[in-house]
Amino acid sequence: MKFNKLKVVIFIGFFAIVGVIIMQLFLLNQAYIFQKKDVEDKIHFALQDVVERIYRDNKTELPTANLIKKVSENYFIVNVNDVFENQILEHYLETEFEKVKLEMDFEYAIYDCSSQSMVYGNYVSFKGEKSNVCEDCFSKNTDLTYYFAIRFPHIKQSYFKSLSQYWVFTVVLFFVLIIYVYSVFLMLKQKKYTDLQKDFINNMTHEFKTPLASILIASNYANSQKEIQENSKLSKYIQIIINQSNKLNQHIEKILYVAKTESKQIEIEKSSIDLKAILELVSENINLKHQKEIKIQFQLERNYFIHADEFHFYNLIYNIIDNAVKYSGQNPVIRVVTKETSKDLLLQFSDNGSGIPENDLPFVFDKFYRVARQDSKDIEGFGIGLSYVKGVCEWHDWNVFVANNKDAGITVSIQINKTDYE
Repeated sequence: MKFNKLKVVIFIGFFAIVGVIIMQLFLLNQAYIFQKKDVEDKIHFALQDVVERIYRDNKTELPTANLIKKVSENYFIVNVNDVFENQILEHYLETEFEKVKLEMDFEYAIYDCSSQSMVYGNYVSFKGEKSNVCEDCFSKNTDLTYYFAIRFPHIKQSYFKSLSQYWVFTVVLFFVLIIYVYSVFLMLKQKKYTDLQKDFINNMTHEFKTPLASILIASNYANSQKEIQENSKLSKYIQIIINQSNKLNQHIEKILYVAKTESKQIEIEKSSIDLKAILELVSENINLKHQKEIKIQFQLERNYFIHADEFHFYNLIYNIIDNAVKYSGQNPVIRVVTKETSKDLLLQFSDNGSGIPENDLPFVFDKFYRVARQDSKDIEGFGIGLSYVKGVCEWHDWNVFVANNKDAGITVSIQINKTDYE
């Protein structure tokens, strides 16, 4: 499978998002480590101050050795080789924890190792809720004389709670990755269908052109034979075959133009084109095609020469006027008007048809789009004429837009750049 630009962009986007998620997880881990150390430092400093206050109350000298021992992540032992009361200890603990803004529930137990028993224990809730102390959660230390143990039952939950902002960002990034992967899947699926459609159109049109060419050659040869020319009915039928074959050939050419446009096989060769001459040629061919009374009025401010691809510019004008004739009933009146400004030339094509519903206006340039109407079955076409018109304008960097007239019909406007006419 060849790597095209789309696949490269998809892979770059995917790895970029994955990279951002990995970085976010790394930052989340670093934040967790930092938050854990910060909480442990707060606990250590608070317990150190509690010990100092107890020794100060008892007017004894504070030992130089470290009196605080971390047993586990949420369990600490404080050696106080002196007598202290439980109410005083609890008050000091609450006060010192409040100073360092340690807003967590804790439970503590006081041990007298001489009696081999826990003297007192209590659970202190940050929110003032009552709960029984978990005596089984404390372990006795026979190496110490007087000490108290303190345990924080919800310390891990506090870590995750303090990192809630990081978790939100991480979840959002994972959500973005899921949406990206799903969008890429849909885009590739749609691209696959589009490629199949293009292949079908190309194969279909090429397969049609070969037998159609044979039909036209055989019909033209038969039409030149004396026996056919002398028989009015046969001559009429042969002429119908030739006319309808030519119409079918025009439709196939339009589809091929669209297919070439999408595969970027169109090459523009600009030359100086006489606008009035092109309009007159299109008018003549339109009258020959439809064989009914058609009024095509030119209101040109002056004779303009357009710098454009002659072949595609002719088809552009032909498609617009042909559409106008098809949707203007039995007595079509087409007005071609030019309006020149200091920046561009506006080439407008107005008809006296039934117009286009406002809801359909944004989609008239879409490929294969046809406005729903009662006479759609009677009007031939595949809905690619205006799509081709838009394509030609885009190749020349022009603008094209359509609007309903106040009285009747629509106006298709081509905005030609100042540098593309004289």
